[in-house]
Amino acid sequence: MFAPPVLQVLSGERLHLSHGPIDVVLKAWGAAEAVKAAYAAAWARFPQLLPELCDELAALRRPISEAARVSGPVARRMQAACLPFQGVFVTPMAAVAGAVADELLACMRAAAPLTRAFVNDGGDIAVHVVGSETLDIGVAADFEGGAIPALNGCLRLGSRDGIGGIATSGAQGRSFSLGIADAVTTLARDAATADVAATLIANAVDIASPLVTRQPARVLDPDSDLGDLLVTTAVARLSAAEKEAALARGLTRAEGYRALGLIQGAALMLQGVCKISGGAKGALVHIPQAGLT
Repeated sequence: MFAPPVLQVLSGERLHLSHGPIDVVLKAWGAAEAVKAAYAAAWARFPQLLPELCDELAALRRPISEAARVSGPVARRMQAACLPFQGVFVTPMAAVAGAVADELLACMRAAAPLTRAFVNDGGDIAVHVVGSETLDIGVAADFEGGAIPALNGCLRLGSRDGIGGIATSGAQGRSFSLGIADAVTTLARDAATADVAATLIANAVDIASPLVTRQPARVLDPDSDLGDLLVTTAVARLSAAEKEAALARGLTRAEGYRALGLIQGAALMLQGVCKISGGAKGALVHIPQAGLT
């Protein structure tokens, strides 16, 4: 049983919504009444999300290749986002944070016309930009200084970019990863799709090495949808050649997804080295001291 959902007003007219494992920060721009209506819509929808997901959790933890029937709006978003990626092992849980962000943003946009908006669910972000407006999103993926990442880039998005979602995944994140990337940030048409792609590209950033420590996901979390798959728990300092080899594998997967139109671009980061795929080159304003190639 979870405690009731909580709403907090943060600085900069942002809202913080939390309920169990769901932790969201959002903001909208536009006429005062429009913003008020959008915030009211997000808060009205928010308390229903976690119970809906819990009701269908067993189905959402099954591989997407089995395509168990689900009925909740967020659950359906999760499945729809994963279906194009079903050539590799993935469950709808790979899209949960992005799908929650997409759902809340859709509610906000349905309530009122907004010029800009974002919904950030733990780093997986649904975005909305219209007209000549732009929205800057920071990228924090530099783990060279410790466990808390430093800001090492900025994405500038415009209405013509066709990007509605940004997501980040990796071995340093809050979810398990099969790969060794510190972080992979993807740009896609919605946050759920970006979420799945970031997870799978991060899984592909990998090498076989005694410097990488792994354990079965089930040992770390008996309820994990990854079961007995080995997930990364630690990565020692790699050589330049090892980092290049691991990133090359991830970049190959990212380019494949980009060719299929699933993502617009990606930034792959591992121990101070960054590789860029596709549209991320134009959107990334700068990545200081990140070995950008």
